[in-house]
Order: sequence, then C-alpha cells, then structure tokens
Amino acid sequence: MFDKILIANRGEIACRVIRTARRMGVATVAVYSDADAQALHVTIADEAVHIGASPVGESYLVAERIIDAAKRTGAQAIHPGYGFLSENPGFVDEVEAAGLVFIGPSARAIRAMGLKDAAKRLMEKAGVPVVPGYHGEGQEIVILATKAREIGYPVLIKARAGGGGKGMRKVDHPDDFAEALAAARREAKAAFGDDRVLVEKYVEKPRHIEVQVFGDNHGNVVHLYERDCSAQRRHQKVIEEAPAPGMTAAMREAMTEAAVKAARAIDYSGAGTIEFIVDASDGLRPDRFWFMEMNTRLQVEHPVTEMITGVDLVEWQLRVASGERLPRMQDEISLSGHAFEARLYAEDAAKGFLPAIGTLHRLRFPDATAGEASLRIETGVREGDAISPFYDPMIAKLVTHAPTRDGALAALSEALSRTEIAGSVVNTAFLAALAADPDFAAGNVDTGMIGRRQDELTAASPVTAQHVAAAAVAAAGLDVRLDAADPWAALAGYAHFQPLAKTVSLAHDGEEIRARLTVAANGNAQVAVDGASVAVPASGGRFATARWPGHVTVFSGAASHTFAVHDPFANAEAAAAGGDALRAPMPGLVKLARAAAGDSVVKGQPLLVLEAMKMEHTIAAPHDGVIEEIVPEGAQVTDGAVLVRFREEG
Repeated sequence: MFDKILIANRGEIACRVIRTARRMGVATVAVYSDADAQALHVTIADEAVHIGASPVGESYLVAERIIDAAKRTGAQAIHPGYGFLSENPGFVDEVEAAGLVFIGPSARAIRAMGLKDAAKRLMEKAGVPVVPGYHGEGQEIVILATKAREIGYPVLIKARAGGGGKGMRKVDHPDDFAEALAAARREAKAAFGDDRVLVEKYVEKPRHIEVQVFGDNHGNVVHLYERDCSAQRRHQKVIEEAPAPGMTAAMREAMTEAAVKAARAIDYSGAGTIEFIVDASDGLRPDRFWFMEMNTRLQVEHPVTEMITGVDLVEWQLRVASGERLPRMQDEISLSGHAFEARLYAEDAAKGFLPAIGTLHRLRFPDATAGEASLRIETGVREGDAISPFYDPMIAKLVTHAPTRDGALAALSEALSRTEIAGSVVNTAFLAALAADPDFAAGNVDTGMIGRRQDELTAASPVTAQHVAAAAVAAAGLDVRLDAADPWAALAGYAHFQPLAKTVSLAHDGEEIRARLTVAANGNAQVAVDGASVAVPASGGRFATARWPGHVTVFSGAASHTFAVHDPFANAEAAAAGGDALRAPMPGLVKLARAAAGDSVVKGQPLLVLEAMKMEHTIAAPHDGVIEEIVPEGAQVTDGAVLVRFREEG
C-alpha cells in the first residue's frame, strides 16, 4: 500500500478521498488554486501545494504542476478524483513517465472509451447492445444531416468527447439540424477542446441506468449492481438512486453481464461505470437497453452504490492501484436496502437552473435521520466559504439509506427540509419538490420528466405574513434573546413604561415591505404587515432564520425566503445609477453577440449567448426597444454586470 498520495482535484471529492486515505493510514497531499487557498480540502489534507491561478486552465488542468507537486512532496501515486484530468490519457502517460502510479485505469483503456463513436464500435464487436446511430469519422454537415434523416427524427447530437450533457442537442425536425449542430459544436469545443459529434436515435421515454464495475490488474472484473440516474435536467443528474426501481431479475442479469463484458473487452482496472439508455415505454425489458458510454473514473453518485453494498470504492481504488487483487469476488458482493443521493447546488432553479455564486453565511445540515434510515453528507465547503464562479457550484450531496425505497426517500425529504443555507440561491426546494412528486415517489421516472414538469417543480413557495414577521423580528435583532448568554442581550425587546415599537423595511423580489413591530417586556412581539397582525412569542417563532450582511433568510421546510434589509444609502446609490439595463444573471463569458448598438429589438429576441460553468445560456430582450450599448463577444462579466443598455424613450 502507498505511504502518501496526491489528490489532483478539489472540493467534495478531494475531501472524500482524504477521508478514506486517512482511515487506511495513507498520507495525503492536496493541490489548490488561488481561489481555493482556504478551501476545506486544503485544510484537512496532511500537506497542500499551490499550483496556480483560479481558472482551471491555469491550475487544476496543468498536468506538469500537479506531477511536480507529487514529486516534491514524495507522493507515490496520484488520485484524479472526477472531472479535470481524471479521464485524460495523456495525463496518465505523464504520471507514469514520472515514475508515479495513476490511481485509475490505464491510458489505453481511457483512450478506448474516451471517444463515444470509437467506444460504440468497440462495444458492438464485444457483443454489447448499442443504440442505433452514426458514429463515423465524417463530420461534414451534409453527412451528419443525411445520417440523421436515415436514422429518423427525433435525433440526438452528442459531443464524441466528454460527458455531462455538454455538447448535446435534441433535434426534432430537419430544419433545426444546422443550428443545433453549430451550438453543440461550440459547447463541445469549449468543454472538451473537440467539436466532433455523433448522431443517435432519440429514445422517446428513456431511462438512464448505469452499472458500477471494478477490475484489477489480475484479470478480475466484478459489478456492484446498478444505479438509476434518470432524474436529470439538461442531461445533468439531479437525484440518483440504487438499485433501480422496477428492476427485474432478468433485466439485472442481462445488464450487469453486458457491463462486465464491456469492461473485460478493454482489460479494465479500477472503478468504472457503464452507462445504458433504456427504453422504458414497456417496462424494463432485457432487449430494451443499449450502451451509451463508459466513465473511466469514480462517479459523483458513487455513494449510493457504497450504501447498498457496504463497499468503500475509494479504498478499492487504492488497493487495486497498489497491485492488490479485488477485495471481494462477485459472489461476495450483495445488495442491501435502498439509497438516494441528491445534488445540492448553488443555482436558481426558477431561472432555468442558472448557476449562482455567493458566500455561505449559513450552512447547516441535519445530524441524522430517524428510525432505520441513515444520512451521509458529502461536502467540500464550510459555513463562511464562498461559491466561486470558477468551478462547479456543488455545495453538497445528501445521501440516505434505508431498508426500503420508501424509507430512504422519506429520509431524503426530511434531510432536505432540515437543511439551512443562506448567502446564495440554492436548489433545495426543487430537490424536495422532485422527491415529493407522485411519479418519482412511485419510481415512474424518465430523463424527460423534469423538463416536462419544470414549471411545477420550480414554482416558488409563496411568502406569507408569517415569513415576513419572522424576517422582521430577525432584521430588528430581536431574535438574539432566544439564545443569548448575555442577560442584557436577552432583554432586546424591553422598553420602560410602554411596549417597544419599531418599523422595519424589507424587500422581497423587488417588492418593498414595511412591517411594524411591537415588543412587550416579556419578549412577545406583534408584527403588523399589510393589515395582518402576526404574533411571534419570545420562545421563538415557527421558522429558523439567518441574518447576514444586508439580508435575512427565513427557512420554511426545504424552502427559504431571503429578504433584503432596507439600507437608505445603498438604495440612493442604486437610484442614482438608474437606466434601462439588462444585467448578467450569473458570471460568465460572452460567447456570441447577436445584436449591435443601434439595433431595434423585440421582447424575447436572443441578444447574447453567455457561457457559465461550461454551459451556454441565451440572454433575450426583456422588452421591445433600441440598444444603446451591448457588451462585446469575449467579454468576461460578473454577476449583475450590465450586458445591454437600452436607449431611453423620448
């Protein structure tokens, strides 16, 4: 076994690897960029090495700096985590050339599965079922469009490199093919440096079911059952579970056999995932699944597999990379219970899941769940940390396990309702709505379900007078009495001769709210807002709250409501700035400008394409008007920056 390893990654996966390595007595080296100098993975590792500026191209993707850090610290092996360099065969070659061990598959295996078209041709030869499509070398639009017609619409254009839904477009009609192809190529080029694509038949009611495989360097390959990752938005997984709901014995046998066959075809060693697309229009049938791709690394959703098998996949990675045989053979791996994983992101679900940034002024997770269920939190951030625009905005993964699917899902819903995050927009309420959806609860889900019900699942929870009252009490600082150790602070609501009265000005979604507080000597408060009067007892109201600079957040189950606290100086400054402007909903890069100064535009007309987190977002005109100024292509903008300024009328 290794004495010391370097982790060429960041965030929750780096923390995850460190945890297992520490249990095994293996020392760890973290690497970090400027933005991550105080990150959690840096502080918990045994050593840490700075590798460059915040952009990934100047730090986490610079192979020579990572290898140099490993050599300087005496690390014997490099764990790539997932993302970044984890599936880069050139990096594997460089690691091995430096005399280090890459904790993962061989460069040859990564190359074999790295390009979707070549991988599918290889799988066809190995006898693994493959979805109908064009996986050839010809990339001229006439070839691709012709093949699309032959396959039959709807079709799916997919980047042949990478994954995660980037460089992917569904096309329903031949007239839309050229525009969709151009967009897919731009996105693929930005994400993977390769704009080549393949074209496949689009399965109308698809489920995404994948099989965890593991091989060693002694010819052994096993599977650790399946995961269902069908709950997706924009081809990004949202809630994963294991095992797959509705899985039959015949289907499981066929699918796991195909997965092991795929891994054996490339002499696979280490952790890997074989992803299948399943036609669920007639239930789960052994003749209705096809190979999509192989992820030659550990997956984000690996904890659900660990929960149902009792296997530490990171420990297996270290053991296999150090030359050991698999700790268990197939007949020693059993399935127990059910597990869910929900990905908690800093993103605005109501605005098309736009990524967000911000400081996590409140970050509280429940300690445990009730009954037989168990809860596991995977995170790489702490309260007070900032969500950076440079990296994936994941905050945490909430993982639950119970003897039954219903029990595990109930535990997930409970955990989401007891999670408190303030300082950034988060998707907690969306996850809770999905977990409570009747079809999802019944296991009746496909990859298009979220898209079909997006408005319903992302609908904002209404703000009530009780929420406003809780915010007003917190904004006035009166809630300090609830847990104050200082007896004078405990008298925050006290006034001589008559009850203390105060007016608090708040704002929510651009609407100004004035609340009148009257606080008695015993600490009980009455809050009057919009003609209604709400009582808030000294013992505390119904809702937990968090105060942070200029704001108060009220937690109501999985939902949260953030109120801006009136600041007359800030408001005066904003009024002085004035102007009719369209602002950036997130930080990003302006990839394409579709209008120019002086153009007359109509409401809904696309004006810009903004790239954030390697995804493209179209920015449209909010109303009719004439453009006075517009940011140029190639501009890097911050959240809230003016993108377009419209000419004032008259």
